[in-house]
Amino acid sequence: MTETTVGIGGAAESTDMVLNIGPQHPSTHGVLRLRIVLDGERVQHAEPVIGYMHRGAEKLFEARDYRQIIMLANRHDWLSAFSNELGVVMAVERMLGMEVPERAVWTRTLLAELNRVLNHLMFLGSYPLELGGITPVFHAFREREELQAVMEEVSGGRMHYMFNRVGGLKEDLPAGWLGRARDAVASVRSRMDIYDGLVLGNEIFRARTRSVGVLSAGAVHAYGVSGPIARASGVDFDLRRDEPYLAYGELQDTLKVVTRTEGDCLARFECLLEQTHNALDLADACLDRMAELAPGPVNQRLPKVLKAPEGHTYAWTENPLGVNGYYLVSKGEKTPYRLKLRSASFNNIQALTELLPGTLVADMVAILGSLFFVVGDIDK
Repeated sequence: MTETTVGIGGAAESTDMVLNIGPQHPSTHGVLRLRIVLDGERVQHAEPVIGYMHRGAEKLFEARDYRQIIMLANRHDWLSAFSNELGVVMAVERMLGMEVPERAVWTRTLLAELNRVLNHLMFLGSYPLELGGITPVFHAFREREELQAVMEEVSGGRMHYMFNRVGGLKEDLPAGWLGRARDAVASVRSRMDIYDGLVLGNEIFRARTRSVGVLSAGAVHAYGVSGPIARASGVDFDLRRDEPYLAYGELQDTLKVVTRTEGDCLARFECLLEQTHNALDLADACLDRMAELAPGPVNQRLPKVLKAPEGHTYAWTENPLGVNGYYLVSKGEKTPYRLKLRSASFNNIQALTELLPGTLVADMVAILGSLFFVVGDIDK
């Protein structure tokens, strides 16, 4: 009797496989591509390949005047449009040495926190969806719709609000709007415990996220990671507290910087959830303060042609996803000479090269989703 040994796969057991996740893959939040090298089911190497949505916003800034660039700025992170506008107008106002009316300062702070809640609710619903839990996303969209309604009423836009202006805001608030905003905040807060019970209390969710994708504080500093992802790794940094802008200096008693030390997927979700609770508290504090303000202007009168004086400045804000910065260089013209955008997601996503090696393919989606990124914010 003769035995014949047949080799299948040409020594496949010891050969690495290169796998492309994306650029059109449902697990990537959009047009992101991951090039991963696998040994069996374990990731050996990971490289985020970005740029598929790049539209050259920084170059377009140079061909638009200071009123028009607001429209360009609010689109890169489409879940944080109001916060994106804020950084641009703050940079121009700083160059002009312009003081913004008190009513506009408090309104901006209120709308920035409502925008933060809208951003976080999207990820609080979509992250469990990526791990197989479909129910939370229906709740998230219901809460978002209530806040979207008041944001749409005040600005006319559902996603790209275009409500900020250099020197203040587009217009004053509609009659009775503060009461409707307070009702919306109270309604959303009354149902936030759904995420505590339905998601955090779910043993499958906890098993998929605890001790998975641990990001060290050292890696956070090395890659410039910021926002809830950095704070989940124990990096206690929040511009609203550490370098207050708008009315945050007067809200220190209400502002709570949420941190964790574990640095895993579960810690990142917990930070996001607790930060949403705090943003609702900050919105209430702003509403209380605005109820006491006397009627007044919400913007400054501007010349027909607005020119920033020659010089440069950097304005950074604590956006929902992390630090968002604009480095403005002016030559005294009506358009920026240079406007460099520092987006949160661009830095945050680079940490995948540290997080993915050594993990299983099954955990890749859990780690990817826990970085809470917007692809337009990466590609700019």
